[in-house]
Amino acid sequence: MRRVLVAMGVTAWLFAVAPALAQQAADSAEAAPEEEAVPDVAPAKLDLPPGPSKPAVQPPTPKSLRELLQMVRDGFDQERDENRRREAAFLAAQEDQARLLAEAEVELGREESFSERLEEAYNQNEGTIGSQQERLTGRLGEMGELFGVVRLVSNDLAGNVWESLTSAQLRGRNELLDRLGRSTELPSTQDLENLWYQLQRELIAQGEVVRFRTRVLTLAGDEQEMDVIRVGPFSALAGGRYLHWEAEKQLLRELTRQPPTKYSNTVAPFESAQTGFATLAVDPSRGSLLNALTDTPNFTERIGQGGAVGAVIIVLGLFAVVLGVFRWIVITIVGRQVSAQRKRERADSGNPLGRVLSVYEENQNYDTETLELKLDEVVLRETGKLERFLWLVKVVSVVAPLLGLLGTVTGMIQTFQAITLFGAGDPKMMAGGISEALVTTMLGLTTAIPLVLLHSTLANSTRRIISILDEQSAGLIAKTAERANA
Repeated sequence: MRRVLVAMGVTAWLFAVAPALAQQAADSAEAAPEEEAVPDVAPAKLDLPPGPSKPAVQPPTPKSLRELLQMVRDGFDQERDENRRREAAFLAAQEDQARLLAEAEVELGREESFSERLEEAYNQNEGTIGSQQERLTGRLGEMGELFGVVRLVSNDLAGNVWESLTSAQLRGRNELLDRLGRSTELPSTQDLENLWYQLQRELIAQGEVVRFRTRVLTLAGDEQEMDVIRVGPFSALAGGRYLHWEAEKQLLRELTRQPPTKYSNTVAPFESAQTGFATLAVDPSRGSLLNALTDTPNFTERIGQGGAVGAVIIVLGLFAVVLGVFRWIVITIVGRQVSAQRKRERADSGNPLGRVLSVYEENQNYDTETLELKLDEVVLRETGKLERFLWLVKVVSVVAPLLGLLGTVTGMIQTFQAITLFGAGDPKMMAGGISEALVTTMLGLTTAIPLVLLHSTLANSTRRIISILDEQSAGLIAKTAERANA
């Protein structure tokens, strides 16, 4: 049993040490060729024909220590043969490198000689080109000036045609004009005739009012074929609406918002006219004024620029105006009733004067002082009814300008905040705050001025009626006092 255990331990030790021995043997085999002195020469690239790639062969697994030892010896022999083959290939490649170097030097010399000949020919051609250019300039003479004029006219006409509304109808002109404007050669007779034709064609088109069919970019974003009326280079109409010429896209498009009614109302009658003359609002600036009109805010947008303060002013103003108008109607009716009562002897309790007379008739048997107190009481009561809600109209007329001033302050605060955040380079960033400041001031004044006039009218009418009541009351008291003294 002991011998079996010893044999098993020795076997395990050999299996553990054997790989280390094999690795040491391989290292010694690789180090053996390095002992020979080999000159440091760069390896040459061997042009070996590509062969089929062979799959890696898995070495057999040793079944015993003897087989393992034999495999290690065979590995030493293979490594030695491989190193000898590499050394032979390296020496052969070194000799081939010397031959390739010699051939490269010969090729370099040949190419340098060819480069010198090319450089000499280039210099000669440069001189020839300069002399020929001078000869061409001398022979051109006045034709050179004509060539410059043609290019100048072509470039100017190309720019005008690109921006002109007539290009919506007359297309395909830019190719010729661009070619003449960029050309470095003398134009042909046909090119000059075509240039004259395009100039004359543009002049005639700018003086025409024509109807034609073309593509129009709608507000929905799609292109539709429409019947368009072009009024010279100024305006284009379709379907009762003004159109705008997009030079970048070379396309007509519908305006996002039409100009004010007094201008857009002339489109439909003009489109329906067949003969004679018709009125139409045209844009002599070829689109600039029309864009400015469409960008101008309407009444609703202008009022909306006042913000929350503007809304408060409008609500208070409308309420005060409605109340003031109602009180003016009431006071006017009461004034007419009082005037009619003065002409009648019978008292009518449906008006203030009639009620005063009714109190006199009911209390005329009292003494003068008691009757005076009775009449003063009824006059005061009627005065309160006549002056009802007048204070509210007056308060709103005073508060409206103050609210406008508040909107001015808040608008300027907003403006300075925009300057702080974005700087003063873009005026549009400050336009919102300035618009709020100005619109609220306008709303405050617009509300206050009519209310002040309305309050003054109401107060004057009320005072006139109260004066009549006081006058009649004093007359009745005086009449009673005379009767008592008699």
